[in-house]
Amino acid sequence: MTASTTWKVGPLAEASGLTVRTLHHWDTIGLLSPSRRTPGGHREYTEDDIVRLYQVLALRGLGLGLESIAVCLDSGVDPTRVLRDHRASVEEALAGLDALRERLVRIEDEVAAGRAPTTEAVLAALRATGAAGPAAERVLRRHLDDEQMRTLGDHAAALGPTAHYLLEVEWPALYRRAEALRTAGTPPTAAPVRKLVARMDELSALFSGGDTTISTGVRTAWRTDPAALSGEATARPGQWDNLADYLDAARKGEGA
Repeated sequence: MTASTTWKVGPLAEASGLTVRTLHHWDTIGLLSPSRRTPGGHREYTEDDIVRLYQVLALRGLGLGLESIAVCLDSGVDPTRVLRDHRASVEEALAGLDALRERLVRIEDEVAAGRAPTTEAVLAALRATGAAGPAAERVLRRHLDDEQMRTLGDHAAALGPTAHYLLEVEWPALYRRAEALRTAGTPPTAAPVRKLVARMDELSALFSGGDTTISTGVRTAWRTDPAALSGEATARPGQWDNLADYLDAARKGEGA
């Protein structure tokens, strides 16, 4: 396709395996809008639009919802990164499944022999899901018991490669947007802030299974050691407290 080539919605739908109705819907919600319109108002998709379409389909193939995909793309995810991360997430998932299988075999052997699996064996299985690195795990264990830690691991494992994008792409992007709104002086009750908080809580529920005690424990862990939880060595508790208070105020409807 040359730089001057454009696609009308019908041929693009046929070529991509989508329906015209789907493309119309994606245009309506702003996920994939054609860059051009004919004088008669008909949609025309450019080469850049086709690149974005690939990104949408690749991320959807990882199991992300449309809102998650929009956040990822609007955060500046380029095609090379999508390809690289897609491949890496598959390879990581395969390696993680191999490691998890080995640990589960050991736990199964313990149970078959009439012995209860040790906490360390279960936490090793949790680490194999990628739900928590060693530093994050240590911080989380100060605020969550073994059963709650297992719940986090189970839900992260169930999400599969999607967990990578939720944790590494969307969640940080949501916090960056919230911090930008806070520093700009936007009231926590403003609609954009409430929308961000609602999505954060939705993601939290995916990993906690809707257990509010787990969500509260994780938020407390973030307050005490944001560097360990975020992986950013420069993160400091005081810096996180300001944003955490702002988000809590949004949840409570304060600051009007």
